[in-house]
Amino acid sequence: MVELGQTEERGRVMAEGKKAPFRANHVGSLLRPRELRDARDKHAKGEITAAQLREVEDRAIRDAVKMQEDVGMQGITDGEFRRTLWHADFLSRFDGIKVVEGLLPDSAKHFQNPDSDVQRSPTQFVVTGKLGHPRGGIEVENFNFLASVTKQTAKQCIPSPSLVHFRTGRGGVDKVAYPEMADFFAELARVFREEIAQLGAAGCTYLEIDDVNFAYLCDPKMREGAKRIGEDPDKLPSLYANLINECIKERPANMSVCTHLCRGNFASAWVAEGGYDPVAEVLFNELKVDGYFLEFDTARAGNFAPLRYMAKDKKLILGLVTTKTGALEKASARSVVFPARCWATS
Repeated sequence: MVELGQTEERGRVMAEGKKAPFRANHVGSLLRPRELRDARDKHAKGEITAAQLREVEDRAIRDAVKMQEDVGMQGITDGEFRRTLWHADFLSRFDGIKVVEGLLPDSAKHFQNPDSDVQRSPTQFVVTGKLGHPRGGIEVENFNFLASVTKQTAKQCIPSPSLVHFRTGRGGVDKVAYPEMADFFAELARVFREEIAQLGAAGCTYLEIDDVNFAYLCDPKMREGAKRIGEDPDKLPSLYANLINECIKERPANMSVCTHLCRGNFASAWVAEGGYDPVAEVLFNELKVDGYFLEFDTARAGNFAPLRYMAKDKKLILGLVTTKTGALEKASARSVVFPARCWATS
């Protein structure tokens, strides 16, 4: 016999399971298959055309979709197989945004893993002129393809607008185009709204905004880096929450928006560490998203205490199983007590 309370709980879970975010979610890029990596290298060398590269991407995405559907996923991504870098390929498509490396001092150069260090020049973004959104959209065509090859909910991932500002600050925004930073942020939100509107018109009901900067602001080294470029790390969380809110404020009523936070993972290494405490109140209350995908797969993410600030109307999905190493954890290695209203995924 099932108690009434259990029946109600099961009914709630079933109802919630029909709308994103789902109880199991994939975040981030999938590993590129060999054929795709080879095709991208050939395209860079001019040995194959963009159309030929896209044919390879199409095949890889179909395989990735099948893999996700076969394991029971309800939200399906394209694995970001059409991007070289998860953020640069998208952001550089806006008029007025240029990708650079090593322009201004930045602490995100030293990636770490348990065995060695990985040196990488950080990808930075500068604003060289007035911002504009391409007429045909950035990810609309890619979303349409993904939606056409899955029977489940197609999820579109885009990088956070905060990435355009965090690593360069005022110094990375052309003062002729934007003498006032308020005008820059308003324009940045506008071009993102235009992209989101086009995705919504194409039928996108599940949008993921990938943001590393809230998590970076949990790391004392990163906070000092923000100060070096003239920014106040105590004010940036609210600034970025408001920026994202402005981007998504006109989203369709049937579109679920979630944000994914990580600490700069690259080649199974990381650049930042620290619990969510410095940003928790703003992140979980001022940011008007429907749910959060939070990195909790290693001790460097801190403990669950900051989750006490989570608004009751938000969904929380925790990433608890690491993908940074192939070694399996022992069951006795750590004890996980799930906070209330949390779902777990890897």
